[in-house]
Amino acid sequence: MALNSRMEDWHGRTVWLVGASTGIGRATASALHAQGAKVVVSARGAQALNAFVEAHPGALALPLDVTDTRAVKAAASSLAERDALDCVVYCAGHYHAMDAAHMDLGDLLRHNEVNYLGALYMLDAVVPQLLAQPLGERTGQRGHISLMGSVAGYRGLPNSLAYGPTKAALINLAETLYLDLHAQGVGVSIINPGFVNTPLTQQNQFKMPALITPEEAAREILNGWARGEFEIHFPKRFTRWMKALRLLPYPLFFAATRRLRQA
Repeated sequence: MALNSRMEDWHGRTVWLVGASTGIGRATASALHAQGAKVVVSARGAQALNAFVEAHPGALALPLDVTDTRAVKAAASSLAERDALDCVVYCAGHYHAMDAAHMDLGDLLRHNEVNYLGALYMLDAVVPQLLAQPLGERTGQRGHISLMGSVAGYRGLPNSLAYGPTKAALINLAETLYLDLHAQGVGVSIINPGFVNTPLTQQNQFKMPALITPEEAAREILNGWARGEFEIHFPKRFTRWMKALRLLPYPLFFAATRRLRQA
């Protein structure tokens, strides 16, 4: 059952992707541009954003540090002056593997700043704008918000001390946002990928099951939006196993994850 308005026709629609210089964000921005969307890409690296705009005529680069709340508000205000926002996608991310025996408080806080607090700064800036917009004729909604979670947020996992909790927070946040905003005409979705070949996951020293490309991830995301899904998770051959882990009682769950650590 569709929990959001189905977003299939992107022609002329404005989409702001925060964290789009590499990986899933960049690939999704490229896929949206190919379908006629007016794409705005943000990240800290202006050079990477400008390269994207050169390869995608008509796109707009908006360099931004997501941990700077004033900069996020200013960016959102500048976009509001140009056009209505049809979709905002928060895909900025920071990742280093970490366990409790090698805890790095500075890096723990960096994960929280980029992965979670940055999303809050974005929401603080765009939610009032979206609520003030009229309902769209094609969609019947005022706009849409997507947050980039991860299957790492489903349950606690080995080496995910820093990353996993931030993604669990985003999943919970998206669920609450949906309850609060759906009746107000603002769609909300959470994107929970498995392993995608990006600069972040290339740090991993283990074989990543069901690894897919950013372009494959982008296709899954657009398909999920077209189906009106709340949770967009992929690849299914991996994420369904991860979902099954959520159902296990703690003794079985801890036994299963210990085996994963030893594998």
